[in-house]
Order: sequence, then structure tokens, then C-alpha cells
Amino acid sequence: MTLVDLYAAQAATGIRPGTLRVWLHRGKITHHGHDRQGRTLVDLDELPVPLHAKAA
Repeated sequence: MTLVDLYAAQAATGIRPGTLRVWLHRGKITHHGHDRQGRTLVDLDELPVPLHAKAA
């Protein structure tokens, strides 16, 4: 399990933080609490792999 905030998740996958928030609200991905700064944490392994990474 690799917990990251929504902006780090965007850097890794290219999925916008707003989209990730919608997925959290709809239950598509799991909310894993907040870090010390209050940022939402998600499991990076739970997110879809970017298309350019699949080709490699």
C-alpha cells in the first residue's frame, strides 16, 4: 500500500485531484484518512495505471 495525497497521485497517474475526489465520493476508490496537513490520502496501487506506463 502506497498512501499519497491527491496531488502526488496526479503526478503519478495524470488523473486530476477533482476527479479523484469524485471517485472517493462515489466509492470507486478508498479513502485512507488524512496526513498531518489535512490532505486526503489514497492508495496509489488502487488507481488505474497511466496509458504510457502500460506500453513500457
